This record gives sequence, C-alpha cells and structure tokens, in this order.
Amino acid sequence: MPELPEVEVVRRGLERWVAHRVVAEAEVLHPRAVRRHLAGADDFTHRLKGHRIGTPSRRGKYLWLPLEDTDQSILAHLGMSGQLLVQPHAAPEEKHLRIRVRFADEVDTELRFVDQRTFGGLSLHDNTPDGLPDVIAHIARDPLDPLFDDEAFHQALRRKRSTIKRALLDQSLISGVGNIYADEALWRARIHYERPTSGFTRPRTAELLGHVRDVMNAALAVGGTSFDSLYVNVNGESGYFDRSLDAYGREGLPCRRCGTPMHRRPWMNRSSYFCPKCQRVPRVSS
Repeated sequence: MPELPEVEVVRRGLERWVAHRVVAEAEVLHPRAVRRHLAGADDFTHRLKGHRIGTPSRRGKYLWLPLEDTDQSILAHLGMSGQLLVQPHAAPEEKHLRIRVRFADEVDTELRFVDQRTFGGLSLHDNTPDGLPDVIAHIARDPLDPLFDDEAFHQALRRKRSTIKRALLDQSLISGVGNIYADEALWRARIHYERPTSGFTRPRTAELLGHVRDVMNAALAVGGTSFDSLYVNVNGESGYFDRSLDAYGREGLPCRRCGTPMHRRPWMNRSSYFCPKCQRVPRVSS
C-alpha cells in the first residue's frame, strides 16, 4: 500500500493538473470502485457534476479532493493497486479503468482511477470544520506536517504499552508511516522493531522522528518507492527510492553500515527487515 511519500507525489501531480477545474461528467465503470459511497454510483456521479475541484489535500496516506463550493470532498482510497492518472481524452483506456472524470474546459486531459485489484476506490464525504473528510477525522497528523506535535507523540509513546514499530504504524499516533519507511527509519536509528515504547527518552524519540522525516523526504525527492508497476504518479511514472533502501527487502545482503547479513522476520502478516548487529534484540525484563 502506498505510504506518505507516494501519496504526496500523487497529490502534487493532482494539484498541478486537476485543481480548480470544473467537473463536466463522471463515469463509474465498475461499481466496486465506489462501494464506500453508500448511495451508489449514480448518486456519486450526479453529486460531482458541475462542481469545482479544490486544492488536493493529504494527511498521512489519505488523499482527498475538496469540492470548492460545498462542504464535501472526494476521498481517494488507493488500496494496493489504485492509480489516479491524468490522461489525454484520446488515450486508450487502461485495462483496469474504474472511474473517469472529465472537465468543463478546453484542456485535453481527464482524470482516471485505475485499480487492478479493486481494493481501492473513490467516495464522497462531508468535511469536518478542519476540512478533513469526516471518516478520517481520527487520523493523526503526519511527521511532515508543520503542526505535528513532537512532544505529544513522545508522551503517547511513553504511555502506550506497545513496541516501536507497532507505534509507528498506528495511524492514531502518527500517520503516513508504513512498513517500508518504518524499517528504514528504525535501521537508521539503530533501533530493533520490538523495542518497547515505554523506555523511550525524549532525545531517543527526537532522533527517531528525525530519521523518519529524513527517509520520507529522501523518498519524496525521487518520486517514492515502486517495486512494481502498480504504484505510479499521475503521469504513469514510477518512483525509484527502492534503489536507495537500506533495510527493506535486503534479506541476506550485507548491512550498509557494518556488513552483517540483514535478517527478515515475519511480523503482523508483513515482514520486518533489520541488522542483527546494529539493531540488537531488546532484553526481556525478568
């Protein structure tokens, strides 16, 4: 699933190509793509017609397109394979095209939602007073948000009876960090993924947040991480931060810091990658 850098790359593309354009018509080609819009496909397309798209917004991994003249937004769930593409009108239809949005102007481009696995989709939601779709009001700010509160995050870590990677993936504590960037930040900080959060000091928390931000900014600079053709930006181009990964996906390869072979362990239906020398397994209290 795309993490913060990948979603931000898509958001920036939508801001350039879609913001402030008026919807002429929308077409739902697969009902599953609007299953989160409980009123159905016809209601979804009817409600979009004639409305102007505002500046695309993001919180963590969540992306939405506000409608300028309403208190509603189109929330995009990218899922495992969802793509928001800006294509010329005459471009051949993608095999897994699910939704098409055309605009009332002379610009020869339209917005397409393509989703091979149909886990994602678009839906229309009311906004909170803060401008967020109401269904994601519980999502915490992400570490690249200027209003992210480092001290509040540290205090939440200390209170939480958890381990550090679980905390990094808890979207109610800190949003936008997924499996890949959690492993990368923990490797940079020399912290094992099972380290209890209750023992974190302020300097240790600050150091880890610094690594989280650094790795995300580095990924943003090269368009995010693409392991296959399913994650692309709005122009269909892949990111290439996967070439710079220090931990994720490097099982058996030498640690870039100490040369010890990297390990992989099953973790919550995912995998965790770490260096057994640089990231020591925490001691169990007797």
